[in-house]
Amino acid sequence: MYILMVIVFVIGYLAIALEHPIKIDKAASALLTGVLCWTVLVFGAGDILNIDMGYSIPQLIEQGKLLLKSTDKHWHELGHYISGGVYEYRGDETTPYVIGHFINHELLHHLSEIASILFFLLGAMTIVELIDAHEGFAVVTDKITTTSRVKLLWIICIITFFFSAALDNLTTAIVMAALLKKLLKGREDIMLFGGMVVIAANAGGAWSPIGDVTTIMLWIKGQITAPVVIGTLIIPSMVCALVPLIYLSFTLKGNVKSKLGMVESEHLTNPTTPAERNTVFFTGLACLLFVPVFKTITHLEPFMGILFGLGVLWTLTEIMHRSKNHEEKSEKSVLGALKKVDTASVFFFMGILAAVAALQTAGHLVEMASFLQTSIGDIYVINLAIGLLSSIVDNVPLVAGAIGMYEIAPVGSTGEAAFFMVDGAFWKFLAYCAGTGGSCLIIGSAAGVAIMGILKIDFIWYLKNISGLAFAGYIAGAGTYYVMFAL
Repeated sequence: MYILMVIVFVIGYLAIALEHPIKIDKAASALLTGVLCWTVLVFGAGDILNIDMGYSIPQLIEQGKLLLKSTDKHWHELGHYISGGVYEYRGDETTPYVIGHFINHELLHHLSEIASILFFLLGAMTIVELIDAHEGFAVVTDKITTTSRVKLLWIICIITFFFSAALDNLTTAIVMAALLKKLLKGREDIMLFGGMVVIAANAGGAWSPIGDVTTIMLWIKGQITAPVVIGTLIIPSMVCALVPLIYLSFTLKGNVKSKLGMVESEHLTNPTTPAERNTVFFTGLACLLFVPVFKTITHLEPFMGILFGLGVLWTLTEIMHRSKNHEEKSEKSVLGALKKVDTASVFFFMGILAAVAALQTAGHLVEMASFLQTSIGDIYVINLAIGLLSSIVDNVPLVAGAIGMYEIAPVGSTGEAAFFMVDGAFWKFLAYCAGTGGSCLIIGSAAGVAIMGILKIDFIWYLKNISGLAFAGYIAGAGTYYVMFAL
């Protein structure tokens, strides 16, 4: 059953990658993969979690006490749950169903994390659609007059890189995807620029303590401090984004098929005034920028900040259009924007994160992290491997596994222990690798998943055209870090 979970995940992964040849939407494949991974875990719980379902309650409690002594975070948590005596009786009152309870407990725990991401995604996408409904992106697109592929690519990537550090890579990807749809007409151009947005967004998020969820994790848990991670990683992250950008500057020719100057048909029938356009654009942008500030002040999850921003913008637009007729008002309201939100992308996100959560609960990711430690040993190679693995499996549980494996060493430690002090080399390089390595595959990062869903970029197309560039940038940035701080 333990191996079967991996097989189900791999088959589901292939179905997502081969979405177009098999003509099955990736959201359907992701949902099936997520549910089936948890189903296999339920039916094979005894073998997978190494707990005998036939134990009596006293024996099971004793086994839980043994697991409590484990240094492994996963097994220690299971031991704590078993020792707590959460049981259900069915027929024979000595038959415990604690494993089923534990799995449901873990599922709901992971669901809370997944839901926070999905609500954030839904809130950000709605804000972007609301800005678009008011032609707000014209504030930016009207300033961009070039149609040169190279010049436009540089403009888009620079904006993405720094926006990602100020917002985060997921929000930036959503905003830039909407911007690309307003700027570009050619399908090939949209996919190419979208792929580069993934690279630039992940690179920009890696050097900022609020730019990527893994960097946020390391910052909040105390492994890194904001001034040090910014000063250390900004140059390697720039190199990561610049290497593929410079390569494309020599290979791309000609001009893009531009939508500049074109107006969508719905805006011709129901136009907005310049005041409405500017008000909604700048308020929406302020709401997005306020999310990290809200988190810093309240310490609430980022999705609360995005929902607060959506509430503010919703109220503003309701007041702005309250004197208009129902049909005109509905086109410019949040209810109208919600109709345009790509809900399939939300379900895809849910499915893939649920599948990864099942592997985490079963212990696959912890075992993977332990294997890297015992078989490799060198912290730089371990981090490089974690970065590449994060392009296949979500980087959040991988980083969580690494945090669980290594304790923060005391200040003044020497030798290998010095790597694990606050702002030690292991933690800083982990922030870079986990943040940028996911760009190597389009479903390896939140930004990539969002771009894939919004711009309809094919997995295989990205693999052929962008993955090599992303890998080159990833290795170049890692090499830059090594030369600057390890030699």
